[in-house]
Amino acid sequence: MQSIKVGLIGFGTVGRGTWNVLRRNQQEITRRAGRGIEIAAIAERNAEMAREAVAGGAQVYADAAQVLARDDIDIVIELIGGYEPARSLVLAAIERGKHVVTANKALLARHGNEIFEAARARGVMVAFEAAVAGGIPIIKALREGLTANRIEWIAGIINGTSNFILSEMRAKGLPFDAVLAEAQRLGYAEADPSFDIEGIDAAHKLSLLSALGFGVPINFDAAHIEGISKLAPEDIRYAEQLGYRIKLLGITKRTAKGIELRVHPTLVPAQRLIANVEGAMNAVLVKGDAVGFTLYYGKGAGAEPTGSAVVADLVDVTRLHTADPENHVPHLAFQPDRMAAVPWLPIEDTVTSYYFRMRVADQPGVLADIARILADGGISIDALFQREPSEGENQTDIIMLTHDAVERDVDAAVKRIEQLPTVLAPVIRIRQEELG
Repeated sequence: MQSIKVGLIGFGTVGRGTWNVLRRNQQEITRRAGRGIEIAAIAERNAEMAREAVAGGAQVYADAAQVLARDDIDIVIELIGGYEPARSLVLAAIERGKHVVTANKALLARHGNEIFEAARARGVMVAFEAAVAGGIPIIKALREGLTANRIEWIAGIINGTSNFILSEMRAKGLPFDAVLAEAQRLGYAEADPSFDIEGIDAAHKLSLLSALGFGVPINFDAAHIEGISKLAPEDIRYAEQLGYRIKLLGITKRTAKGIELRVHPTLVPAQRLIANVEGAMNAVLVKGDAVGFTLYYGKGAGAEPTGSAVVADLVDVTRLHTADPENHVPHLAFQPDRMAAVPWLPIEDTVTSYYFRMRVADQPGVLADIARILADGGISIDALFQREPSEGENQTDIIMLTHDAVERDVDAAVKRIEQLPTVLAPVIRIRQEELG
């Protein structure tokens, strides 16, 4: 059978990884797909670099439109990232009847509903396993492997840069800025790391996981997003003393009032497997009603791990290339006409437990005043300790864990606590999840 021909747009790190994985494992991939898969055309602004890398193995163009114009190209891989021109190129490929494989989580988080509808109308597939958690097959797990389940919640470490920084802060006791500089030196963090450290990248990915898990349209704008740039080493140390680790988690839950969609630093019990995911690794924990807990772990970025996911999508599309479009697995796991109209829960209505760190004057009655305010707000204390002040020091830290409380009530209580003359700095608070 004739090989299926692929056009690759973008020959950066992931593009080269995809090329290398496909070439190296060509025989095995052909056995799995049932026919050969050939990258016949590449679009890359630095065309000379790409030509040198592929050494005549594919036609290289400087203009992506030339790849789309080729009638022999059946599948287009989009690996340039960002919103434009990626969106226009993907829609143009779909309009020409070409299947699309993409690793572009930002594009799908913002324009995925439009892109998937265009693909459905044209009878082509858009595959995006590489858009979330690199080489971990979490998209396939949610879309196919867990089909029998009613997904209850998903929680994931889905940004390797932030996880590396938090791991180093915990291991070495260093402040955030020092570890960020080291992450940039090692290549884990970009020169402008804001998408990673402020939680935006994780929120892009989480919006896709939420849609797949609950059968709702993608809604990135519903996400509550907090990053890790304000975390202090003492909070990581205190959490450890209480039996917790701090991780930047993406969490989406189905509740009676609506769907939660939030990214923020989170205290996780140290005995949980996901709490022990270190360095730049990713992990996603899924709770289904039938299967219970399943954990997916691996490299969330990098040339060949992400290239592995791209090639897996190529194999899937190749297998179904000639199939009736009505028999394709739906892009977002649920049939398009069966997507649910479920409200999104604002962060103020979220119920979770909390970690507080309060810098207070070392004098009698302080703890009683704080406990009274919390009790007035219906917030009960689960555990607390007070740091022993050094000799001659007239202030100290009170560390506190709460039972479950509504975020709105916590907001009000914290404002009252910060108005106490004996509370000397803004209250540090971090949400806590048992994940059990």
